[in-house]
Amino acid sequence: MKALHLFSLLLQYPTLEMVSALDELESRLAADPALPPDTRKRLAPLIARLSDQDIYAAQENYVELFDRGRALSLHLFEHVHGESRDRGQAMVDLRERYVAAGLDPVANELPDYLPLFLDYCSTLAEDSAREALSEPGIVLVALAARLADRESDYAPVFALLCDIAGVEMDEEAANSLPPPEDPETLPELDAQWEEEEVRFTNELPDPNAACPQASAMIRRILEPEGGAPRGGTES
Repeated sequence: MKALHLFSLLLQYPTLEMVSALDELESRLAADPALPPDTRKRLAPLIARLSDQDIYAAQENYVELFDRGRALSLHLFEHVHGESRDRGQAMVDLRERYVAAGLDPVANELPDYLPLFLDYCSTLAEDSAREALSEPGIVLVALAARLADRESDYAPVFALLCDIAGVEMDEEAANSLPPPEDPETLPELDAQWEEEEVRFTNELPDPNAACPQASAMIRRILEPEGGAPRGGTES
């Protein structure tokens, strides 16, 4: 399931570098026989918007969606463990899985960050990748439903991940993880995320400032097969 690193890239913070790789990304998704046959069609609205939208508007949309509350957090354990001690041990266990697979995460992200987990899954054989992806299936279903309720073009990404993992998207599963109450003011947001790294600032971000993980994945897309290292990890 090498294509899972393409899904990982789509869920990264948008940059000009990422946008420049979208045409090649779309072509590779369409050509991958391991993916659902309608993958390209389902992702077309998101890819078209990211390609055409002003980069600052795309970044603002991303931050508003994924970074301003916990209901749509891309940190998987946030939805299961919250801030309990269990989350810390789960992080340790997940990182050990990465290391045991011969990978050493170098990106400045927690192990449960979904794009990082997807890139790990992309290094596995197909059956193992689908099984690993099914482990946070309940979170993927919940996020797909919440994004669909908001009519977000990111919703099909999560629906496709559920399909790849063989996880059934039904109403019971979608509601099995009640969303936390998201803050309504900046002070409430600061209080909720006081121990978390927050991506946005008072200044506009540099649209070229991609994280090392995303940059490596983009190089993997644009270079010939076998010509670039795996994104976000080092052997």
